[in-house]
Amino acid sequence: MLRILFMKLMVAASFKIPATRDARVNSWAADLAARLAEINGNAGDARGRVGQVTSGIVAARTGAEFLARLDATRRHVQVQGETITSGIAGHPAFRGVIRSYARLYDLQHDPAYRDVLTYPSPTSGEPVATSFLVPRTAEDLARRRAASGLWAGSSFGMLGRTGDYLNSALMALGSASPLLGDNIRRYYEKVREEDLLCTHTLIPPQANRAIPASQQAGGSLMAHIVREDDNGIVLRGARLLATIGPFADELLILPSTVLRNSPEDKQYSFACAIASDTPGLRYICRAIGEHGRGDPLGSRFDEPDAVVVFDDVHVPYERCFVLGDPELCNGFYTQTSAVVHMTHQVLARTTAKTEYILGLVSLLTEAIGIEQFPHVQGDIAEIISTLETLRALGRAAEADAAANEFGVLTPAWPPLNTARNLYPRLYQRFPEILRKLGASGLMALPAEADLTGPAADDIATYLQSATLDGASRVKLFRLVWDTCISAFAGRQALYEYYFFGDPVRMAGAYVAGYDREPYKAAVRAFLAADDAAAVDDADAVYAAGDADRRDG
Repeated sequence: MLRILFMKLMVAASFKIPATRDARVNSWAADLAARLAEINGNAGDARGRVGQVTSGIVAARTGAEFLARLDATRRHVQVQGETITSGIAGHPAFRGVIRSYARLYDLQHDPAYRDVLTYPSPTSGEPVATSFLVPRTAEDLARRRAASGLWAGSSFGMLGRTGDYLNSALMALGSASPLLGDNIRRYYEKVREEDLLCTHTLIPPQANRAIPASQQAGGSLMAHIVREDDNGIVLRGARLLATIGPFADELLILPSTVLRNSPEDKQYSFACAIASDTPGLRYICRAIGEHGRGDPLGSRFDEPDAVVVFDDVHVPYERCFVLGDPELCNGFYTQTSAVVHMTHQVLARTTAKTEYILGLVSLLTEAIGIEQFPHVQGDIAEIISTLETLRALGRAAEADAAANEFGVLTPAWPPLNTARNLYPRLYQRFPEILRKLGASGLMALPAEADLTGPAADDIATYLQSATLDGASRVKLFRLVWDTCISAFAGRQALYEYYFFGDPVRMAGAYVAGYDREPYKAAVRAFLAADDAAAVDDADAVYAAGDADRRDG
């Protein structure tokens, strides 16, 4: 399958097996053209085979073990007017994406990938997911990136909450136990050894954005601590936005909203974790349609997003990481480097997603014979530029990595921060480009059943393209549709735009945190130079520092 080809290329790149960029793109396009029928195959019922439960103690789970744990829990999920407490894995709204997650766990045991996706546990010696690896060397960072790229490639980067995202956060948080305490270290080790799938919830309900969340409805809407007892805390209220909450093993309730260091904010100042089947915990999911065979991406990768309701949920103290400390909550991600390692994982995913977009656009333009037009080449060049920018930023972040105060080798933040500010906007262009190039060809696509039904002959005659027969062209255009027009595609665009928060506020923080003083000082010095000698001195500085650029 195409996703497996992508994984092989990622492994080759990670271990420096020669593979030119052109060869990768050509192989990508050729394989995509050859495999579209398989991609559009039996996704409707999503009854893909997953690995068998392994014998003995193996920390890295198989897909079957993931599903078995899910089936053994009773949780409270509300979706489309229905309350679900069991059988999540088989429910039409979730079964396709749950099977895709199960296959990720199976990859950990595939001989072709297990050395990339796992490493020996420092406590048990059994294989555990590479996303838990505490990086100490440049090779460790490269290994973490390769593992994230492998998983991301299996979904073309469409799965945004795979386990490696929050595993990366827990790795950094667990390493920061001198700051946060031993509870977070022990929890990190638990998740690592049991290979648990975590999601998180961060932001308050959007009731009235004109006032602080702590003042909405008298402070009762946002999840808060209502009381403590000898064993823990009790939470009441709601939070957004728990992607994959309905089938995650664990829910991390982490800080996000900036808190004032005031007595009234203490009840909102906490970080903790609970199991998804904890009594009093409810998930209210967005509406999810039952995807069919004609939805090659949505049928496999449509992650549910949910509002989380805490109806007097009890959290034991051993699962609490921060309590009543607004200042520590505000620095939860930055002081621990968690945000850096999370962004490092995200960059691997968005790079894989952009590679997919490039392959898809290239097949589309070849199929209908439009690649020779300059404006089409300009659109393709835009995608290539985005891809190479992401790759360069990732390499720069790893090249300039340094150990943080807890001894964790941490990628440089400026390149990663640049990537997370750029991609939310850059990705919006990809669906636009696909819609423009696909044009009216995306408007009247026959259904999957028509390819073998009474319309098959007409499809073969009238829907052929320059490089594809009628059925293959329909399958390609269905994939384009599901990438740029469908409900799944719309959710992907929104998800990428707000992945790290409001891009406007992110830009403000980006500007405020960037050290511009050296560049301002250089301009001031130039303005202050009012004689020829000063100008000559400036020329000499430039000549010594970059003679080639000056001569050019």
